[in-house]
Amino acid sequence: MGKRAAIVGAGRVGRTLGRRLRALGWKIGAVVTRSPRTARAAVRAIGAGRPQARLDERVLECDLLLIATPDRAIAGVATALAKCAGRGWRGKVVLHTSGALGREALAPLARRGAATGSLHPMQTFSGHGTPRLDGVCFAVEGVPRARQLAARIARGLGGVPVALNARRKPAYHAAGALAAGHVMTVVEAATRILVALDFPRRRAAAALLPLVRQTLDNFERLGPRAAWTGPLSRGDFATVAKHAAALRRFPREYAEAYAALTRLGARLLAQRPAPVLRRLRRVLQGKRKMEKRK
Repeated sequence: MGKRAAIVGAGRVGRTLGRRLRALGWKIGAVVTRSPRTARAAVRAIGAGRPQARLDERVLECDLLLIATPDRAIAGVATALAKCAGRGWRGKVVLHTSGALGREALAPLARRGAATGSLHPMQTFSGHGTPRLDGVCFAVEGVPRARQLAARIARGLGGVPVALNARRKPAYHAAGALAAGHVMTVVEAATRILVALDFPRRRAAAALLPLVRQTLDNFERLGPRAAWTGPLSRGDFATVAKHAAALRRFPREYAEAYAALTRLGARLLAQRPAPVLRRLRRVLQGKRKMEKRK
């Protein structure tokens, strides 16, 4: 197979993958976004390509089409491409980069003869700088030809391809959201708690980040149970109750999240989860009852 690629949707993921594919020797053709301005900006970021602001038959001048749009747009893009490019899809590979969707989102192109699948790097893309892809898990899925090319690309980018059934992708993606997006939410909540205690924001972040980094380092080196710290890991339910009471001065989501994460910690990490969860239920419900009486 040749090494010509076109990209539809050149945001954070599309630009990063386009730039890395170009470095691997792929010739970048059409780069399609919603406007001429953003298409030109994407081509500049990738370092190659032909900017386009609409879908047409020129996207067929490729061996691989990478659809890196938001999830909600993938099916519509596939439908539009199937209409505008007719039967020219035979022999082409089309991959989307969604972590939650499978090749079914590309069904209109599959019916036109394209080999369809998906390639999703489990990495965060902030739009500032280029994230590392070495050692990153790439979920690959699709018909054999598409899956094989996706795996080859993942290895070329320094990643580790993992074949994943499409039905399992939502749970896979939820795991990534817990490990990245939700961790970010928890760290931001902790930062705002310290800011409410008159920490300057920069100092609050400086206080928390070494704690987070050491926790992740311990998790990597020692495993989850050995790395688990905090009052619940020591059976200190009195401190848990004080935490829950203190958080009631903040928006209710703080206390609700603390309670939910504490229960989840007990479920996953306690040696005997059932008695810990029963004790937690009494501690947390007892504090709520006291608050209501007041």
